[in-house]
Amino acid sequence: MPYRAPLTDFRFLLAHVTGFDQLSRTPLFADATPEMVEAILSEAGRLCEITLAPLNRAGDKEPARLENGVVRTSPGFAEGYRAIADGGWIGMSASPEHGGMGLPITVATCVNDMMGSACLALQLNPLMTQGQIEALEHHASEALKALYLPKLISGEWCGTMNLTEPQAGSDVGALRTKAEPLGDGSYAITGQKIFITWGDNDFTGNVCHLVLARLPDGGEGTKGISLFMVPKLLPDADGNPGARNALKVVSLEHKLGLHGSPTAIMQYDGAQGWLIGAPHKGMAAMFTMMNNARLGVGVQGIGVAEAACQQALAYAMDRRQGRTPNGATGIIDHADVRRMLAQMKAETFSARAIALSCAVAIDMARATGDAAWGARAALLTPIAKAYGTDTGNEVAQMGVQVHGGMGFIEETGAAQLARDVRVTAIYEGTNGIQAMDLVGRKMMDGGEAAFRLIDEVQAGSEAARDRLPLLSKDVWNAAEALREATEALVAMAPQDRNAGAVAYLRAFARVLGGHYHLTAALADAGREPLARFAIRRLMPEYTGLLAQVREGAAGVYAVEPEALLA
Repeated sequence: MPYRAPLTDFRFLLAHVTGFDQLSRTPLFADATPEMVEAILSEAGRLCEITLAPLNRAGDKEPARLENGVVRTSPGFAEGYRAIADGGWIGMSASPEHGGMGLPITVATCVNDMMGSACLALQLNPLMTQGQIEALEHHASEALKALYLPKLISGEWCGTMNLTEPQAGSDVGALRTKAEPLGDGSYAITGQKIFITWGDNDFTGNVCHLVLARLPDGGEGTKGISLFMVPKLLPDADGNPGARNALKVVSLEHKLGLHGSPTAIMQYDGAQGWLIGAPHKGMAAMFTMMNNARLGVGVQGIGVAEAACQQALAYAMDRRQGRTPNGATGIIDHADVRRMLAQMKAETFSARAIALSCAVAIDMARATGDAAWGARAALLTPIAKAYGTDTGNEVAQMGVQVHGGMGFIEETGAAQLARDVRVTAIYEGTNGIQAMDLVGRKMMDGGEAAFRLIDEVQAGSEAARDRLPLLSKDVWNAAEALREATEALVAMAPQDRNAGAVAYLRAFARVLGGHYHLTAALADAGREPLARFAIRRLMPEYTGLLAQVREGAAGVYAVEPEALLA
């Protein structure tokens, strides 16, 4: 079925659930009025429906390929990319100083959600560039900003992120790529990087690689790593692409999905690069890009969940099979099919509300300088990434199930969604790493940011007590259980926290999902049935999850490798 941009959900979430209205009351985002946001999202929705969505199947059937050292992209991708770039969508939230629109990250998040639904393989390209733009804005020299930012923002050039090596995946500190000073302020970069999303293409004037490497005096581990800008084509005196740099695409990976997105092995043989930020502080600069990408990847999962919801609903309304309580109508009237569809919709709404709330916190931190907003954004980022991508995977799999045997047939498109979204739970730090970040780094404040958010959940529950007493009580009790588990968590040893990290993140997401559904039902009575489904059927999962959190690590390590082999 044709993709339809979920503009109604975006309008509702921004107006009634996520607190987006606070942004227009700040000097920085005073222009982010409902009218302006409506116009932007409507235009982006048309782009996704008309131009990008038709490319999704072509990217799967005719993958990107490497021919004589040149990456050839899928049919229509060059035109699709040009439509994204020409519309100014890449630089939506970038600084106007270098040609960006200066819009809130929240608006860009809505647009990225729609683009991820329409054609995830292509949307990955501008997502990487957006992260690079933010890293350069925060850490690059003025000269590098002036050279690279206008071209990245316009889409004339695009950007990548080069972290992983064959021996250094999540353990980035094990990297071996070297950076040798050339005596003119630049460096020779030598090494190999793997899993580089959109490592090359045939439709931008240059590809700008941000590469982690170690200087000769760089110590062991992550503290000795520096970050470098290494362009495919070396800019000449006028800033135009010139000579080819000493780097190449060795090969493209053969992947489970996302065939239209070329994932490259990159070889650097003394390629010329320029330092971004201070020596040996590369991880701090790269984390700026990674945090941007973590929210972006979470939203990609949500976008695919949206596409799966739309496709499964259309199929269930049309497909007739067996007798239902209402007679021989569509399978949507079978109880279990209706359950799956309701869960798909409820999960997608919860994940989208969490992601947009995270984006609002990022924007408010930037607009106000308030550390509490920054802490809120930091806390929500791993939840938005992990729950968003878990939702994408689970909802896409349910979409296959709703289709029955036809879901296993490629022509329906349900299988492609399930294949394409699978990697999002791995991108930008696996979801287990996100969970350990949540219970580790994000709890270094003793749980203060978490407790403030839990306070808000309970205040929202109390506000709904008169109109929705049963649902209000359920959400309040869930938040109180989360508070008690958080108090226990912050007192645990790190290994015990890590053993329950995934369960804790999922429980937190469940409680937040219940809170946002309750807020939605309070604002619009028509949303009460879905809220009731989410709160009474999905949210109770928190009970078992929090029980796992309290178990610690002993039971995990009691299962010896020998027992796993038995």
